[in-house]
Amino acid sequence: VLGIKDLSAAFKVFGSRQRRGMRLETESLFAYLMKENRSILELFTANYTFLNESLAKFYGIPGVKGEEMQKVSLPAESHRGGILTHGSLLVVTSNPTRTSPVKRGLFLLDNLLGTPAPPPPPNVPTLEDQKKNMPKNVTMREMMEIHREKPLCASCHARMDPLGLALENFNAVGMFRDQENGSPIQTAGQLITGEKFNTIAELNQIFATSRRTDFYRCVTSKLLTYATGRGMEYYDAPTIDQIVAAMEKDGGKLRTLIPGVIHS
Repeated sequence: VLGIKDLSAAFKVFGSRQRRGMRLETESLFAYLMKENRSILELFTANYTFLNESLAKFYGIPGVKGEEMQKVSLPAESHRGGILTHGSLLVVTSNPTRTSPVKRGLFLLDNLLGTPAPPPPPNVPTLEDQKKNMPKNVTMREMMEIHREKPLCASCHARMDPLGLALENFNAVGMFRDQENGSPIQTAGQLITGEKFNTIAELNQIFATSRRTDFYRCVTSKLLTYATGRGMEYYDAPTIDQIVAAMEKDGGKLRTLIPGVIHS
């Protein structure tokens, strides 16, 4: 993308304009879904996004002119599409100088599936500390495999890592890459619920189909928490069930979700 081969060069073209564009991309997608009363599942399945010229160049998408955000159709072979490929999500779930499959996996579990992993056990060494004893040019996937060799670590990482590693084609600032340290990046994985995927596009489809109800329930709980200013309790379950059932009935329309919260 843009002829940039390493992360240090990527940071040279990642500045305030790109950060602002990434935020507006995500906000514009949500606003479009709301205004047009479209399904919230398009957060995963959208074959379009919202870009301005500087963000489009950063993503390597040609033909976008001007600094106003505009809806852009994505070709079938595009690496973008859906919120999982938004720079906003990819940057905020990375470490300053590298990707973090753990942060990315945790974010998806907590904010999209509503199944956060438990906190890590005490005294777990950082990946950087362990890397000192690993072979040179080891890939992130290989580091994570070594990291989770201990059974105590493996139990949680089995939930997080497949989701986080599915996003490894995007570096710490959200630029697409197909290699890491000279090795092809492998994104295939399997959720603990059994669904297998090879690409981010296939993972998006899982979120929009077999994990659809989990997403509906999660986003409903998050929005109710925001609206009421408190966490959800057991006695909120009937309200959540009612809103989720209504979303299932009409395909996840946003104008069903938000009034459902308001009227609850």
